[in-house]
Amino acid sequence: MLERITDIICEYVDIDPALITEASNLRTDIGATSFDLMNIAMALENEYKVSLPNSELPRVKTVGDIIALLSK
Repeated sequence: MLERITDIICEYVDIDPALITEASNLRTDIGATSFDLMNIAMALENEYKVSLPNSELPRVKTVGDIIALLSK
């Protein structure tokens, strides 16, 4: 799952995929903007056929948070 999420993030943010770990902060470590995060969320919803609750998204800070949210 981490590898596919990394691929999706790299579609929207210019970062070396090798630098992305579960502990990577989406804003400070990866450099994602609010617009990037919105696009990443939509791509994740399409990839995993889920609907991510808007109330949960502000709490997502790291790649590990994405994995936890998708695993619910």
